[in-house]
Amino acid sequence: MKKQLPLILALSGAFASFNVQAWGNDGHRAVGAIADQLLKGSNAQQHVQALLLPGESLEKISTWADCVKGTYCGPQSAEMTSYVAANPKHSEYHYTDVPFQLPSYHDHGVGTAEDDIVQTAKQCIAVLQGKADATTNPHNFTPRQALLILTHLAGDIAQPLHVGAGFVSSDGKFVVPAQAQLDAGEVFDARGGNNLLLDDVKLTATSDKLIPAAPVDEIKPAGAPARAPQTTRPFHSYWDTTVVNYAFRRIGARTTEQFAKLVIAGNPTVVSAKGDLATWPYQWADQSLAISKVAYADVTVGAATKQTSKSTGESYNVWALAMPDNYPVPSSAIARQQLTQGGYQLAAVLKAIWP
Repeated sequence: MKKQLPLILALSGAFASFNVQAWGNDGHRAVGAIADQLLKGSNAQQHVQALLLPGESLEKISTWADCVKGTYCGPQSAEMTSYVAANPKHSEYHYTDVPFQLPSYHDHGVGTAEDDIVQTAKQCIAVLQGKADATTNPHNFTPRQALLILTHLAGDIAQPLHVGAGFVSSDGKFVVPAQAQLDAGEVFDARGGNNLLLDDVKLTATSDKLIPAAPVDEIKPAGAPARAPQTTRPFHSYWDTTVVNYAFRRIGARTTEQFAKLVIAGNPTVVSAKGDLATWPYQWADQSLAISKVAYADVTVGAATKQTSKSTGESYNVWALAMPDNYPVPSSAIARQQLTQGGYQLAAVLKAIWP
């Protein structure tokens, strides 16, 4: 991170020291809210509205593809259960696992898959263009499903750990693996950073000194049941939720709509995809892959231990992961940048589909 740190610190300087929330839902909704505002008055907005139900917006549908994974968003609708039944691998549509050290995403490359985020986004774009056939749309997405999924994936693909993955050697180093090494147990997949565990107690203590506090109305009231203390936090979870919480607090946004308005008002610089729309998801992935190199820079792999899955009984490795004390500052700047990138690229592709 030594070489990248000046760039990141420059990005972090774009924040004002204000105050709020978290990624997961909030990150996706922020991406959708940015796109909603950028589409206002356009032909694309009319086409989007034609595929949405009354009261829906890109912000409101942005979490649909996560909500189909369970009932934590509420009861499954008939639309959701039908989609899940037709797409048994739908959970694999949200990411790819390209070693973060590599320069770009390539079809059939290390860590890629036929159902990964790049291939699925490409299918959604083809469907919305009216170019769907058995080759371009093997999942038989409807136009509405394509919009629901693409809106979500525009956020996922901007999260650097949804593209750039860490693979750990038996001696505790990040490496680019060969399949033979994975098969032989010489290199291990850290599962998008989910098996890299941060010291959450230390992280909380250091971030409290660096990141503005949440507003009083977001702090749990006195007498509310205490949550069990969390001693570790997966690196992937840190990038999915924690840094977005920091980004909202630093920009002073209390809602996703406020976040969208604030970043758009700042006239941000974003990376624009060019050329054939079928190549745009590849370009989005490459942009995020470049950012993942910064996310992984200066973090240090520690001792490996074994954990056992409660659902499958599978035994797998996890590693302690150390990060610099100031890591919350540059990483939250990157979160703001990437949420903005996701919203702008979603709006851009929809405008290109429906000019």
